[in-house]
Amino acid sequence: MRFKENPEAQHPGMAPGSENKVLHANFTIGESTLFASDGHNAGNPVFHGFSLSLAARNGAEVERWFSALSQGGKVTLPLQKTFFSSHFAMLTDRFGVPWMIIVTP
Repeated sequence: MRFKENPEAQHPGMAPGSENKVLHANFTIGESTLFASDGHNAGNPVFHGFSLSLAARNGAEVERWFSALSQGGKVTLPLQKTFFSSHFAMLTDRFGVPWMIIVTP
């Protein structure tokens, strides 16, 4: 839902020119739901000091997520076997958001 689709005349936090920004979005990843909004974004977003983490049930799931998230992004640590997981990777997606993807033991 974009700010312009809000049934109320004006959203309290909406700045002029924000009509096409996302007021509310949700993404289902496996059994988890991620909620998002870019309504309070001014200028260029900066994502420092954190990574979003996805825990997969198997290697095929990690490989699918890694492939999708790395398109147009930058791989920090290629998908590999580690001492703590059969599949682990770190990357930054095309929007600059850092991710860690893992198969949990």
